[in-house]
Amino acid sequence: MRALVDLILPRECGGCGVAGTDWCDRCRAELSADPVRLAPRFDPGVPAWALGRYTGPRRGAVIAAKERGRRDLARPLGHALAGALRRLRELGEIDPSELAALALVPAPTRARSARARGGDPVTRAALAAAAALSPESVTVAPMLKFARGVQDSVGLSARSRIENLSGRIIATPGSRTARSSCVVLVDDVLTTGATVSESVRALAGSGVSVDAVLVIGAA
Repeated sequence: MRALVDLILPRECGGCGVAGTDWCDRCRAELSADPVRLAPRFDPGVPAWALGRYTGPRRGAVIAAKERGRRDLARPLGHALAGALRRLRELGEIDPSELAALALVPAPTRARSARARGGDPVTRAALAAAAALSPESVTVAPMLKFARGVQDSVGLSARSRIENLSGRIIATPGSRTARSSCVVLVDDVLTTGATVSESVRALAGSGVSVDAVLVIGAA
């Protein structure tokens, strides 16, 4: 049956497009490298990390998940995020005890975009990461949303991005993270840092202190 499906709808790697597999070993290995510390133009006030630059399989997977309906990529991306969190623990960037009480907060997405994509790819990846780490103790708290009037950031300058988002990211009450000793904000791409900075501010206003930011790719 798998062979018949492949004849009709050939499988290709979501990272590099190689035929015959949904996610190839080379892309898996590249997303398993040590996370990279970032210095965003707009500093979120907490350590920010990426799986790597927004190139190659990271860019390919994000685009495929967002624009081509590749919901299956949530699992390999989630596993890569989980691996990065484990590595940050090994490096001493996250207290070893804190992964036992971890909350992952997906960055907000526009409601219209989420509907068009059949859900939010970042939230799906965060859920996969939580399952890979420890489904009993790791929670995913999708508590951020955009207020009305937020524009698509594509094509906006760095200053316009922060002005576009200022005061327009809203956090719902943070009861789901109340017993978490570590809160990590998760996103797909970090460009200027405007989204994560405003997200950290909104969460702080809701009583949630963010410990780190982790993204798939840094543009």
